[in-house]
Amino acid sequence: SGYRDAGRLASHAGLAPVARDSGRRTGNYHRPKRYNRRLRHIFYLAAQTAMMRPGPSRDYYLRKRSEGLLHTQALLALARRRVDVLWAMLRDKRQFTSVPPATQAA
Repeated sequence: SGYRDAGRLASHAGLAPVARDSGRRTGNYHRPKRYNRRLRHIFYLAAQTAMMRPGPSRDYYLRKRSEGLLHTQALLALARRRVDVLWAMLRDKRQFTSVPPATQAA
């Protein structure tokens, strides 16, 4: 992958919030203005499709909805999670499995 971490990929796709801090205010985040719109659209559609089918993605979406997030907010949270999963798959050169691989004890 051409990105150092999943956050960089999410930022490129416009799925990571950007700080809008001033001299007095901190922790103020908003949607970025500069991002790859095609990449964001792909992740949004992938999240929308995954949310409609039973499985871990739908469970995650429903959990976010139960936490009080609106539909679009929960969908974007799912899209960000899918970015994290995709980046980990690229990093580890693995295919997707719904059950995480077991880690070996040292």
